[in-house]
Formats: sequence, C-alpha cells, structure tokens
Amino acid sequence: MTGPTDDTVGRRADGRTWAGLGVLALVPLLLSLDVSVLFLALPRLSADLQPSSVELLWIGDVYPFLLAGSLVTMGSLGDRFGRRRLVLIGAALFGLASVVAAYSAGPWMLIVTRGALGVAGAMMLPNALALVTTMFTDAKQRSLAIGVYISCFMGGTAIGPAVGGLLLDHFWWGSAFLLGAPVMAALLLVGPFTIPELRERQTATLDVVSIVLSLVAMLALAHGLKDVARNGTTTENVAALTVGLVLGVLFVRRQFGLRVPLLDLRLFGNRAFTTGVLFMLFGSVVMAGTLLLSSQYLQQVLGLSPGAAGLWSVPAASGLVLASLAAPIITRRFRAPYVMATGVGVAVIGFLVLSRIGDGGDLAQLVLGLVLVQTGVGVCGPLGTDFVVNAAPEESTGAASALSQTGVELGSALGIAGLGTAGSVVYGATMAGSPVPAARETLPGALDAAGRLDPAAAAELMAQARAAFTSGLATAAAISAGITALLVAAALSLARRPDPGTGTGTGTDTGPTATDEDRELAGQHR
Repeated sequence: MTGPTDDTVGRRADGRTWAGLGVLALVPLLLSLDVSVLFLALPRLSADLQPSSVELLWIGDVYPFLLAGSLVTMGSLGDRFGRRRLVLIGAALFGLASVVAAYSAGPWMLIVTRGALGVAGAMMLPNALALVTTMFTDAKQRSLAIGVYISCFMGGTAIGPAVGGLLLDHFWWGSAFLLGAPVMAALLLVGPFTIPELRERQTATLDVVSIVLSLVAMLALAHGLKDVARNGTTTENVAALTVGLVLGVLFVRRQFGLRVPLLDLRLFGNRAFTTGVLFMLFGSVVMAGTLLLSSQYLQQVLGLSPGAAGLWSVPAASGLVLASLAAPIITRRFRAPYVMATGVGVAVIGFLVLSRIGDGGDLAQLVLGLVLVQTGVGVCGPLGTDFVVNAAPEESTGAASALSQTGVELGSALGIAGLGTAGSVVYGATMAGSPVPAARETLPGALDAAGRLDPAAAAELMAQARAAFTSGLATAAAISAGITALLVAAALSLARRPDPGTGTGTGTDTGPTATDEDRELAGQHR
C-alpha cells in the first residue's frame, strides 16, 4: 500500500487525510522543540565534551545555518521529485543523526551531526507544509490545517524548556537529542500510509549554479546577522553580509533568465504572496528581538531564576498557540486581511505597554505586554503562511513554503541582531559615564563587577545598569511598535482591494489563492 493519491482533489478531507496532518505536524513540533532544548543542554554538554569557544559557537550555529541555507533548495527538490519522498528521507536522516549526536564522543562529531540535522530539517519543513496545503483542498479545512501545523511549531518552542528541564534532571545531556529518534520513527512507520505523494511533472534538470548561489548566500547572511548580534559590527561579519547580498542579487538575476527557475520570483508580483512573506519576516523580527531582551530582563533585571523566568513566559506562549489555532476559524466570518490587521494591532498595543516599563521593573506590566504581543503576532503565522502557499501555483508550493520558512529564519536573525543591537546601543549610551569600565558594555558585566564592590556602591551600580537595560528594552519595544504598525497598514491595504485574490471578500474563505495569471505562468499542475 502506498498511501492516498491526489485523485480526491475538490473533496473534503477524510479521516486518513487528518491522520496525515497529525503525522506531518510532528515535523514542526520536533524541530522547534529541538532548538529550545539545546540551550538548556549546553552547560552539561560543555562540561562533558570540553569544546573550545569556537567549537561551542559552531555547535549552536551550524544547525540553523544549514537549515536556513537549504530550505529553498529542498523545497524545490520536493516539488520536482516528490514531497513525501523528501519528508521521509529527511525523517530517516534526522532520526539517525539524533542518535549519533546523543552519543557524540567529541565536539566536531557533534558539530557534523548537528549540521546533518539542519539539512534533514530543511528536507522536511517546506515539504511537510506543502503537503498539508495540497492534501486539504477545501479552503476552510486547509486554513485550519495550516493553523494546526503552525501552532505545533509554536507549541514546540513553548514546551521545549519544560521538556528539556525534565529530561536533563534525570538523564545525561544526550537525552535532549534522542527525542528525535522515536518521533521520526513514528513518521517513517505511519507516513507512507497517510501522506500522499505529490510532485509536479517538470522534468527540467535542476540548476546547480542556482542551488550553490542560494545556499552560500543564505549561509553568509545567517552567519553575518548572528555574528552582528553576538559581537557587534566587525570586518568579518560585514564581509559575510556583503558576500551574502551580492550572491543573493546574482541568484535573483539568474532566476529571471531560467526557463524553469529554482525559485519562481514572479510570485512576488502577487500582492497577497508578498504580504504573506512580509508578515512572516517582520513578525519573526519583532518576536525574536522581544524574546531575547525580555528573557534577559526577567533574569537580570527582576532577578528571577531560569525556571521562574520560564514559568512567567507560559502565559504569552499560550496566547501565541491559541491565536494561531483561532485565526483560521475567525476568518470563516471575517476577511483574512482584517483579522491580520486586528492581530498585529493588538501586538502594537503590547509593544507600547512594554515601551512604558519603568526603571524599577514591573513583572505584571512585562507579562501583560508579552501576552498582547505574542497573541497578536500569533495571527501572522497561520494566516501569513496561508497567503503565501495559496497565492502560489500548486506545483510550486514546496518552493513557496520554503520561502515562508526562510522568512522566519531570516526574521529571527534580523530581530536578534537589529533589536538586540538597539537595546545594547541605548544601554551603552546610558552607562557611558560609569566609573566601572566593565559596566559600560553589558548588564552581565555590570552585575559581575558589582560583586567586587562594597554593598552601597554595588547597589547603586546595579540600579543604574538595570535602569539602562530597561531603557534599551523600552526602545526596542517602541521600534517594534513602529514595525507592527506598518504591518497593520499592509494588511489594510490588501483588504481594500476589491478581491484580494480569493473569496476572502465574502468572509467565507481564509486567504488568497493563485490568480488565473499565476496559473498560466506556472503551467498546469499534473
């Protein structure tokens, strides 16, 4: 038995299709959980493997680098050679690499296996999402399915610290990686019977030059952005960003000259598609930057333990998951652009709340702001994805899904680099006159220096440093409010169109689909 075929197009999903969604939802759940669990495992991992500082950075960075760099290529490969095939190959590789990573005997063994995990994740993510969108042909069911898929991605991030803490309390650091083995085994056992094999009939040879350009450009950009966030502007990261941008331009130029491009950039001529990508990109920017600064605020300004800080993050994470599930349902009664505008409007209010946090620190105000922000931005995930994949021709959904996932990865890096840098600049400017040199650059430096001062001087220094960090957080929140306000305007602009791509004008559908012109350009599916 090879599983369902695609001869049921136009019908409402049956039980086997919903079971297939459950299997595919394991992919984003595991991949997002895997990232958050690693952060908790790093201290024990470092004590056991004794990596150098450079090796430790590669252990953390090689996975997201290769994941982001391979998404477009793997999405296009799935479109040509079979999306289920790529998901199952990726699952097998991910499960095997998870076991090897758990029993790594040295830093470079772990680095190599983490790189394999990144490539395997890139095989699965865009193709799993593309399968979800093609398995569900009813607009309402498809939008709900995308909402479930995206909520699993967000849910994995939310429960990761709790799951990781439980494992590490009872087992060694490698147990954090072993999570992938049974999950991927379940996908390999059940997937062939519940997931259809879908591909386009294109037989054109893949353009190797385009693959190399996209991979190297994404790796260079991801490395440059993450290094800016970590070390500020340096010759190395400026060079990496320059190389990434130049190769990105060459990639774009090459795609317009190919008969069958690796990525059909004409999709950006569809306003709904472009709006969806922008929502995914900038939604990730403000989310990643805010989570970075708020987690530091909880521990270093309010003095909470990591466990307590994680507990106070649960309400906002819950709002994020609930919003991603509710958004597709709400769009059955209201037009999707208006739902998106309302969601990010709520996020604007949340950022304004965060921008007014006082120097003394206010836990209730921070939690309220984060709940509003994450609940509002939670709408962007399923609806932005819905806009992207529905605006693309069916035979290009793998590449389109990869583009939306790439937007998330780049947005996260931009948020950490941009908003993190904004907070650091404000902190540095506020503390420039401090008589303690170590306190002028970072809050941890100030807290460490305070431990060597007399109690009165230490209390004064810590109060000044915490106030400076709070000012940086407030500034980053104000910038985020401006970014999300622009997203509100973008959603309202799309809503003002007489027909933004589909039946969203009636409030019965959830997002735009490909226009007739899009289909004509892309060719007939199957």
